[in-house]
Amino acid sequence: MIDVDFDFFNPNPDVDYQAIKRLLVQLFQRDADSFHLHELTELILGQSMIGTTVKTDGQESDPYALLTVINMHHHQDDPSIKALVAYFLQKSSSNPALHASLQNLFSQTQNNVGLVVCERLINMPVQVIPPMYRMLKDELQGDATGAFRFSHLIVISRTYHLSVEEETYLTNMKSKSSTNKKKKAKAAASNAPTMSRPMDGVYSFHPEDEFIMQASSHAIDYAFTAAPVEPRDSESFGLDTRGRLMLIPFENFEKLVQTMSEALTIG
Repeated sequence: MIDVDFDFFNPNPDVDYQAIKRLLVQLFQRDADSFHLHELTELILGQSMIGTTVKTDGQESDPYALLTVINMHHHQDDPSIKALVAYFLQKSSSNPALHASLQNLFSQTQNNVGLVVCERLINMPVQVIPPMYRMLKDELQGDATGAFRFSHLIVISRTYHLSVEEETYLTNMKSKSSTNKKKKAKAAASNAPTMSRPMDGVYSFHPEDEFIMQASSHAIDYAFTAAPVEPRDSESFGLDTRGRLMLIPFENFEKLVQTMSEALTIG
């Protein structure tokens, strides 16, 4: 067992650029090149008093996780935000209610929409997420400029899809592995709750998505626009990754942070 101390910092424009840009590539996957990631990274670093990074080796080290929010209305002329607005409208076209809501939000000027950017390296524990959201809540509540007063938040996340055949294979592998366990362990496993298969076979990478979905008025899972390097078939290696868009009325945000903290915090 290895003990690791996680430290929380504001985004650091002097050292965080490359690491944050890599996290954005991970978040947007194959479609990342469409979003002017240099400009988007600069937006994030240009508001260094909003948002949090997680590091393990001091403020000058690379961040392993990021949570921040960008005012999409204040930055509507930025090429990255323009590209994201067009992308969100295109991806939501199969969900008329969500599409109409986004069209209305993006076309009006009375209220601001915040884009929540949250991503972390693989194997980073989910327990770092609740304190990051609590800090973001406090920062938004303490904003005296009005630049971070929102009517809605848009959260982008990653998912993966498993076919029935892939799930059957994984279930069989898990069953074979369990035959080597002690009877006591097997009995405990049989009493543990199991996650039922979603009807569409889409699963979340991040456990916190469950609570964000509950706080959302609309949500949609979507396939990426850019084609994979090689077409997927039964012999393809790796996961069939996809994207998710969730629209949260801001009045639900404080309750979301509380629920997330209670469910995902150890101790």
